[in-house]
Amino acid sequence: MNVTLRNEATQAAGWNIPFIREMAEITQHMWKNGWDERNGGNVSYLLEEEEVARYIDVNQVIRRIKPAFSVHELAGKYVIVTASGKYFKNVLADPESNLGLLRVSNDGEELEVLWGLKNGANPTSELPTHFMSHIERLKVDPNHRVVMHNHATNVLAMTFIHELDEVKFTKTLWQMCTECVVVFPDGVGIIPWMVPGSNEIGRKTAEKMKEVHAVIWPQHGIFGTGTTIDEAFGLIETIEKAAQVYMLVAGHEIQQRITDEQLTTLAQAFGVTPRAGILNPKFGG
Repeated sequence: MNVTLRNEATQAAGWNIPFIREMAEITQHMWKNGWDERNGGNVSYLLEEEEVARYIDVNQVIRRIKPAFSVHELAGKYVIVTASGKYFKNVLADPESNLGLLRVSNDGEELEVLWGLKNGANPTSELPTHFMSHIERLKVDPNHRVVMHNHATNVLAMTFIHELDEVKFTKTLWQMCTECVVVFPDGVGIIPWMVPGSNEIGRKTAEKMKEVHAVIWPQHGIFGTGTTIDEAFGLIETIEKAAQVYMLVAGHEIQQRITDEQLTTLAQAFGVTPRAGILNPKFGG
């Protein structure tokens, strides 16, 4: 297919492109779960040039955007992101208006729009947090690709009634569902309440991302990361389920719980190492 035809096909049926379809479907799932009311939530997904070039002309830059900060560490990287002010419920029907495919310029000073962000739309206002988190996660895991933010209902509710201590919060989540220590053995990070959309909240979140895959914003929501859309979504899904169980049992007399010894046995059985300092040292914590 020549460039002209390829571009026409892209504009007419962006949802047929695998990574666009994947973004549209996951935003629809999050909206249906009630985690992304109105324009709440955002997703970014790093892509390789080879997978982008199969469908989109990487030499045709639609427009350029000056980011809020330089991202030299991501120079030349391709990323598909949700747009600012757009509703997740609309992404599946009109991905071109609600998503954007960007390339970070070679000097890290500009964002080159290659597809989407129709009618002058801009990338998510949380792009600083996404980029900073991508940078830190890539240092830990070169296969990292996804940053996902939403307002997971029970996680948000839990931040009102549970002590906001990472060790205690993590242990409570691990004790709510048997699978939790296996899915997120590194636990969760928690930052103080902050105004969203700023470089400052991005830096605080990214600092936590050096050690964990998920960071909770009290009274706001959660950021989850992964090597795939499924992995990032599954991480948030699991944390949210644990928070839901906690909200159901909070205030009730607990007759039994998963013990430190059992959590240690679980971790050993599945070959994961729980974050140090959470479980009783007697059992290897």
